[in-house]
Amino acid sequence: MSTGLPESDWIWRNGKFIPWRDATVHVMAHVLHYGSSVFEGIRCYRTPSGPAVLRLTDHMQRFTDSARIYRMELPYSTEELGERVLELIRRNGLEECYIRPLAFRGYGTVGLNPLLSPLEVCLACWPWGAYLGAEAIDKGVDVCVSSWQRPAPNTFPTLAKAGGNYLNAGLMKMEAVQNGYAEAIALNVEGMVSEGSGQNLFLVRDGTLYTPPVDGALLPGITRDCVITLAREREIRVHIAPIPREALYIADELFFTGTASEVSPIRSVDRIPVGRGKPGPVARQLHQDLMGVAKGIRPDRYEWLSPVRSAPAPGESVPAEATG
Repeated sequence: MSTGLPESDWIWRNGKFIPWRDATVHVMAHVLHYGSSVFEGIRCYRTPSGPAVLRLTDHMQRFTDSARIYRMELPYSTEELGERVLELIRRNGLEECYIRPLAFRGYGTVGLNPLLSPLEVCLACWPWGAYLGAEAIDKGVDVCVSSWQRPAPNTFPTLAKAGGNYLNAGLMKMEAVQNGYAEAIALNVEGMVSEGSGQNLFLVRDGTLYTPPVDGALLPGITRDCVITLAREREIRVHIAPIPREALYIADELFFTGTASEVSPIRSVDRIPVGRGKPGPVARQLHQDLMGVAKGIRPDRYEWLSPVRSAPAPGESVPAEATG
């Protein structure tokens, strides 16, 4: 079977490492009928001292929190899952990769009550490049405001990164692509700017960086937090406040942030150029700063990186297979 997804050798499932091709589910698994899953997206980067995972602890904590919201009692601690992620990358021999933790309700019964189906926990990783294309950073992307809105608070809990939430996101993405755009921007039920289909959104106007608040309609991204932290480090003013749709059309800069998207500039919204119609200086600087930390070029003063391979003790030699 040939797919567009690069395969790796091993997947961790329910405490065991199994071959990639063996990681299958039954057609009657609860998750296939009702979307009963939670997941994460994490990146591992190549650094001068070996591969390292960006914000691993924070991602695994959000994974655990998502499971808790949906009454999924994970049989593994956050720390243990983090260690298994690092072991999985080592086993697959990857220097850079995307990591997908997943918990879902499996084969047990058909019915809305998910508690009657067993919980399965998996970890996968594979090589994956720029989500919005190799030229997205240098040229920016064209986006539209979606006709689909994000759900209202107290409907689908958006603090949980749940599979079912992304049915809404998929409609946005398909609509955008079919109309000739790379991505979509969603509004919330009040008509204010929310986020992309799978990314947070930032706006620059007169040197100030704006992003929507955590209002029950968007996922507060970990990359979003990185960008806010790095912007404040550079003494860029950050204003977290509701953003009306029309602000998109008069922004000096717009860009997405996310684990998959990293920092991706937007060059037009609804065919209206953003600023000069190309990536602006703030987006470029913050992308450079984020990648500098992620790739071990800048000091990791916030301890965001988790090395995949432990440093050898004094006098201990590094195994040949670990030298990269």
